[in-house]
Amino acid sequence: MLELSQIRENPEKIIKYLAIKNFKAQETVESILQYDERRRTLQKESDSCLAEQNNIAARIGALMKAGKKAEAEQEKEKNAALKETSRQLQNLLSETEKLLHDELVKLPNLPHEKVPAGKSAADNEIVFSVKELPSAEGKKPHWELCEKYGLIDFETGVKLTGAGFPLYKGKGARLQRALINFFLDKATENGFLEVQPPILVNEDSGFGTGQLPDKEGQMYFVGEDKFYLIPTAEVPVTNIYRDVMLKENDLPQKLTAYTPCFRREAGSYGKDVRGLNRLHQFDKVEIVRIEHPERSYEVLEEMKDYVCGLLQQLQLPYRVLRLCGGDMSFASAMTYDLEVYSSAQQRWLEVSSVSNFETFQSNRLKLRFKNAEGKKQLAHTLNGSALALPRIVAALLENNQTAEGIALPEVLHRYTGFKMID
Repeated sequence: MLELSQIRENPEKIIKYLAIKNFKAQETVESILQYDERRRTLQKESDSCLAEQNNIAARIGALMKAGKKAEAEQEKEKNAALKETSRQLQNLLSETEKLLHDELVKLPNLPHEKVPAGKSAADNEIVFSVKELPSAEGKKPHWELCEKYGLIDFETGVKLTGAGFPLYKGKGARLQRALINFFLDKATENGFLEVQPPILVNEDSGFGTGQLPDKEGQMYFVGEDKFYLIPTAEVPVTNIYRDVMLKENDLPQKLTAYTPCFRREAGSYGKDVRGLNRLHQFDKVEIVRIEHPERSYEVLEEMKDYVCGLLQQLQLPYRVLRLCGGDMSFASAMTYDLEVYSSAQQRWLEVSSVSNFETFQSNRLKLRFKNAEGKKQLAHTLNGSALALPRIVAALLENNQTAEGIALPEVLHRYTGFKMID
């Protein structure tokens, strides 16, 4: 959530920058300013009313001591009227604060000045790309390979649950576990504290990281208990710090977690969503950092480079995109997407998003730290997929086909217990 002071001090900048995200903010910003002005006026009137009540109470005490009972009764009548006025002002103030909050949460985060303008993924900026791509000659798509080697049973997954819920078997299941352990080991080696969070969260947690009220239609909801299945470990892990006051020397906070993730997002038909390309349930290892605002963009580059290092160790051809305004998430200030190349499908597959949210999430979370001067300050939050498994598996299977089978990268051998899927 944007800070109210930002909007109050420079509404024209807010409108201009949100236009980069293709968000028309004029009407919402005007409403926010109107509600803010009304709120401050009501607060001033309420404070004045309470002050007058206190003054009258003091006068009543003095009059009673002086034996002026009749005059004291008159003052009591005035105070009773003021109490009713105060009650009405508090009700109006509460209503106005709710209206103000409802308008504030409509605004997405401001994009960083380096975010390119654009309307869709076609306008994203390519920051890096490998020079050579693997040949498609003789390559089979991963869904055929999964059937051939008995790795994933998509049809039984449909029977058990529905489309987008695959059943991993044998070496397919072992490969999943190997990748999870590899990603977690690398994260902990790089100073991230491993946590195992719940995969169901409450509404406050969804609001804290910006999934609610923006993405409720994409999340699975358990109605009786009013819980949401997490779309990413970012939600519970970042919410560990909700309503937390850190010290400056507590920063940075670095956490990693493996969780299954659940997304209701509807996909189109065809090869773009076939097999592992788009799932409703998938496994992912996430990294989260809570940072000092002065370092957050330096850290964003570090996180992006860290994910690139994982892809290099897996020997996967990849590229890095800086997302344009129209392709960014509601809460992000800047996002890098990392994609691997699928040789059989001859297309790029997104496997990671690494984002800086600046103070957007921390303002919702009330996540602050005390700086060296003892002043309270909002922290910056960042996270990244390191990594999401489905498309990593798809690329590993498709790009490493040989006459003998699928040759896995050496870095995974000690985790899988085998070098080849045959």
